[in-house]
Amino acid sequence: MSASRPPVAPADRIAQLIFPRIGSNMEPAVKVEDDVERVRDLVSRHAIGGVCLFNGDRYHTPQSLTLLQAASRYPLLVATDMERGVGQQIRGATVFPHAMAYERQDPEKVEAMARISAREALAMGIHISFSPVADVASNPDNPIIATRAFGRTIENVIPRVEAYIHGCQAEGLLTTAKHFPGHGDTEIDSHDGTPLVPRSADSLDALELPPFRAAVKTGSELVMTAHVAYPALDSSGRIATQSHPILTGFLRGTLGFDGAVVSDSLLMAGAQSGNDPVRLLMAGVDMFLDVEDVDATVHAIASAARADADVGRRVDEAFTRVWALKKQLMDRFGAGFFLDPGTAFDTSLVGCSAHRELAADHARGALLARPADAPSQFLAARPGRTKTLCVLVRPNTNYTDPTQSPLEAAFRRRYPDGDYVEILPDTSETEMENVRDQAASYRAIVLAVIVKPAAWHRYGLLPDQRLFVEDLSEEEHVVLASLGSPTVLDDFPNAAHAVCLFSDIESSQHALIEYIGTLDPES
Repeated sequence: MSASRPPVAPADRIAQLIFPRIGSNMEPAVKVEDDVERVRDLVSRHAIGGVCLFNGDRYHTPQSLTLLQAASRYPLLVATDMERGVGQQIRGATVFPHAMAYERQDPEKVEAMARISAREALAMGIHISFSPVADVASNPDNPIIATRAFGRTIENVIPRVEAYIHGCQAEGLLTTAKHFPGHGDTEIDSHDGTPLVPRSADSLDALELPPFRAAVKTGSELVMTAHVAYPALDSSGRIATQSHPILTGFLRGTLGFDGAVVSDSLLMAGAQSGNDPVRLLMAGVDMFLDVEDVDATVHAIASAARADADVGRRVDEAFTRVWALKKQLMDRFGAGFFLDPGTAFDTSLVGCSAHRELAADHARGALLARPADAPSQFLAARPGRTKTLCVLVRPNTNYTDPTQSPLEAAFRRRYPDGDYVEILPDTSETEMENVRDQAASYRAIVLAVIVKPAAWHRYGLLPDQRLFVEDLSEEEHVVLASLGSPTVLDDFPNAAHAVCLFSDIESSQHALIEYIGTLDPES
């Protein structure tokens, strides 16, 4: 590895703009350690700039990344989606609640979360956080932002975006404000299609853009594009990822951003139309994320650069920005940092008890009850009824779901004789009817629903699940809990008692059962 000398060969400079994935959370799932040979072969053929990491773990991932760094001619930048801490992608690391869990909490908690997440990421050999989400969750029907945003107003989002960037900067992790110029007011998931935001330029300037202005001013090193069209900013109808007026004219010119522009995943459906690498480069993309065919991408840009000096200049410009990110890390941690991330932070702090307890504290602090003045002992004794029931309703199941839900484990610790049921997409009407019929026999019922945004997954309760929740939640001995979006509770205004935790991480599920204990005179 030539840590200090930037590449000079045109092909290498082009390859430095390419960031394919290592590992995958999409089915069939691929662990990082099982993807090393494929990526090492890629590194042997192209001087790629880095990788986007999915599905790692605390023990194998650092070893896998060290192998790849040693095989690469130049340092590899490792980036990952870690909106909820690096534990989102590294099993065994700390997982924090979804961003909206901080909407009512002090921004200082966001900064603390970011600092811990940064230390753990750097200790694992990860250099770029694809966070913070700077989108404003203004549209309750948005299937992909929702709880990933820090709030539903710019007044809530801006200070928390700033706090996240400050926290990462303090520890040396690079940050990425996304999804520019704003994905919060869409009703289509750009993983599945091409959304359009029809707002006027003035409306965009008032609602979508202020958090990005703040992120640029605060010093976010990267900005990620949205695969979303904004006719008010580009009348051609091109998505922001492909738009020169948006990326070069507005982001560079108007906002004055001089860092690296990274595309959102180029595997997403929203980017498939017109996804020509030369067009993306000339629009203003510096880093090509999640490229499916690296050979074809490098070849296309190289051919265009030989034929057009302007393309060559854009390659050099983009490469300079990518290399500046690497130099920033080397200047802070030393030239050997890429091969030995332990020079920054020791791996023993990853997922340590102090970090986990802070995440648990943040999960508890997010809890919001409805009505706000609910009695401290809501679940009163019901004569002749002694058992408590916990029902978890999930519209999605996938390979990342644990065999035993954290909610079940927490519930059974507090109510060892209680009953636990899950209502899943394949749960029959008969099974749901049986739960309804037996509801009156329980002293108390905890009815928890998980509605959250996730790439390539259905958003929202299924129709039969919605009817089930509506029927059950109106019973006076039922507490309805959202382990995700707060807008779910708006669909059940007649619920006798409701609570939102904004997240379904383990700490949030435990916080729900702790809360139930405060309502239960017999707990």
